Amino acid sequence: MGFAVIRTGGKQYKVAQGDMIEIEKLNQDLGSKTEFPEVLLYADDSGVQVGKPLLKSVKVAGEIVGQMKAPKVVAYKFKRRKGYHRTVGHRQQLTRVKITSIQA
Repeated sequence: MGFAVIRTGGKQYKVAQGDMIEIEKLNQDLGSKTEFPEVLLYADDSGVQVGKPLLKSVKVAGEIVGQMKAPKVVAYKFKRRKGYHRTVGHRQQLTRVKITSIQA
């Protein structure tokens, strides 16, 4: 059984069949199938394939398991001796995906 490196949401993820990953939000319904066309690397027992920049022959498929928010990240700004301070919070929206297959 091999693994692949995919790119989605501006980030790269190392995935194998059966993995659960949390990625940037996808606007799809729960239980729907999705495909990740941007495969950068694929490795298994027979060797390693590296894309330049992408591999066209490898497909990674997944199923949407849930939509959620990440924990809050708090940014606090202040300027000393000026009486200025500001607190800003952010919660990133995420999608949990189960990798169902990697077809090489």
